[in-house]
Amino acid sequence: MSAKSYIVCCYLLLVFSSCKTVRNLVNKDQSAKKPTPKVYANEKREFINGIEVTLGTVTTTKHKTTSTATTANKKANTAGGNPPTKAELEKANWLQIKYAIVMDTPAEALTNIPLLEQMDKWWGTRYCIGGSTMNCIDCSAFTQVIMREVYNLQLPRTAQEQFNLMQPIAIDELEEGDLVFFNTGGRGISHVGIYLQNNKFLHASTSQGVTVTDLSDKYWSPKFRGGGRMR
Repeated sequence: MSAKSYIVCCYLLLVFSSCKTVRNLVNKDQSAKKPTPKVYANEKREFINGIEVTLGTVTTTKHKTTSTATTANKKANTAGGNPPTKAELEKANWLQIKYAIVMDTPAEALTNIPLLEQMDKWWGTRYCIGGSTMNCIDCSAFTQVIMREVYNLQLPRTAQEQFNLMQPIAIDELEEGDLVFFNTGGRGISHVGIYLQNNKFLHASTSQGVTVTDLSDKYWSPKFRGGGRMR
C-alpha cells in the first residue's frame, strides 16, 4: 500500500470515529431533556390548621365560614322574627345618624331603634297642659306614651304620681329609660322626662315642645330633683 493510500485510510477512519462520538454526545443530551413522569403515589403534606393535601388532587377545606348577616338572620329566625329589610336598615341607620348629632354621641351607641323611632315621631310636637295627642301633649303624658310603646310599662298620669312610683336613682347611675324629675315652681314634682345617654334627656318642653335637653342646662340643672327607675 502506497503512503498516499495509507494516509487516506487513516483520515476516513478518524472522520467516522468522530461522527459516532458526536452522535453519542447528542443522544446523551437529549435523554437528559426528557421529562420525568410525576409520581404522586399517595404522598401527603400537612399545612396549617391540620388541612392535608394529597399532591396531584384538588382538596377543599372542611372549615365553614359565616357572615355577620347570616348570623343575624339565623338569630332572627330562631327568635321567631324576620330579618330587617333593606328599607328598615336604611331607616335605622338614618335615625342613628340624625340623633347622634342631636345627642352628641357616636351613632353606633344608639342601639334602641324603637326609642329613636318614637323620638322622631313626636319630635317638635307642641306642649299644652293636659294634652295627650300629637296635636299637643304635656310632659307626663309624653313619658306615659314612650314608656308604654318602647318599654311596655304603664305609668300613672301625673309627674308627681310617676315620681312616687319610682325607685330613686342617683344622677351618676342613670341609664337609658330611667325617668328624670324636676320642680319648675311651687312644691313637689312638676316636670318629668326620659333619660337617654350622654347626660341628655327627652321631654315635652313648654317652650320647644318634644325635644332633647342636657341635664347641665342652666335652666334645668337647678330644678333637677332626682332620677327614678321602675321598681
